Amino acid sequence: MFLAKSPSIIKKYYPRLIWDIPNDENKIYLTFGDGPIPEITEWVLDILKQYNIKATFFCLGCNAAKHPNIYSKIINEGHTVGNHSYHHLSGWDSDDEDYLNNIKKSNELLNAQLFRPPYGRIKKRQITELIDDYKIIMWDVLSGDFDPKITPEKCYNNVINNTKSGSVIVFHDSVKAAKNLKYALPRTFEKLLEQGFAFDVIR
Repeated sequence: MFLAKSPSIIKKYYPRLIWDIPNDENKIYLTFGDGPIPEITEWVLDILKQYNIKATFFCLGCNAAKHPNIYSKIINEGHTVGNHSYHHLSGWDSDDEDYLNNIKKSNELLNAQLFRPPYGRIKKRQITELIDDYKIIMWDVLSGDFDPKITPEKCYNNVINNTKSGSVIVFHDSVKAAKNLKYALPRTFEKLLEQGFAFDVIR
């Protein structure tokens, strides 16, 4: 179970986290999580290039270590990267020291200034430890591409029906998400560009 639109009550409870990026230029912020993964991330990069769109990739340190050429390709093609921990740890279920060390290990490889907590689960005391070193990026719109119970059409509609200027949108460059992603992503680009949105990276 997930919510396609982040509720305002949760945003108020975690005010130091970045949920959206308000602006007057109709900009929206496309993000990917859990890569880099052979074939999937490369497909994403190809479709981004086709539409001349830049995105922000929240990478797992373990995957970047296994696939350095794909990680380098993300950067070389003008996208930005963020830290998504080394092993996709849930902050709620992890000892604080283990969690923070896992993020540190990932950043020794990624050298990123952005961090997204896996599953969006992070304790307030973990935020306090990280906030001076990272912009902690959450999301405004969750595609749900990772959920095998939803259809590709539902994944697409989750994004189209909830995106507004400033939205931070989440897809995943992962094997689990591939079916929904490959259907929804190009159609999402077509529709949002038609509606006058401009894609930008998170810095």
